[in-house]
Amino acid sequence: MRSRGRIAVIGVGNEFRRDDGVGWTVLARLRERAETRPLPPHTELATCDGEPGRLIDLWEGARLAVVVDAAHAHPGTPGRVHRLALDAGVLAQPSSTSSHGLGLGDAVELARVLGLLPDQLIVYAVEGAESELGTGLSPAVAEAVEPLVKAVEEEIARHAGTAAGRPA
Repeated sequence: MRSRGRIAVIGVGNEFRRDDGVGWTVLARLRERAETRPLPPHTELATCDGEPGRLIDLWEGARLAVVVDAAHAHPGTPGRVHRLALDAGVLAQPSSTSSHGLGLGDAVELARVLGLLPDQLIVYAVEGAESELGTGLSPAVAEAVEPLVKAVEEEIARHAGTAAGRPA
């Protein structure tokens, strides 16, 4: 098992399905920024295709897991970001669904049953506009990337500060 004090940041999606690549884009930006502004120790950045077993493996044993994923909403507002927090082992269900066959909720439920949830799980779900084959984000989703990167960095800093004995 990995360190219980670690923070896992997971970008979910498929970079070859347009807006479905937003999670991977956010992770790439976090990696770039970490070259000049290192993340706190024990922070792991990973990408995933959304398969529940792989997601669970990535967040297992983490103190905090932050997941960034594209979502489909009906009706939707492309680029709108939803922040969802795990509450008592249940992920609040947004008015949108994952862009993958099995939803993130399925991975959360499986992890809960198996006792493999992180101590805290934060999900950022970004409403997408385009999911056909191709690369590059739609303009609305691309505009959401930088504020989302900052929000994830703030989550990491807040939890790293709490772990060090400082107030959140």
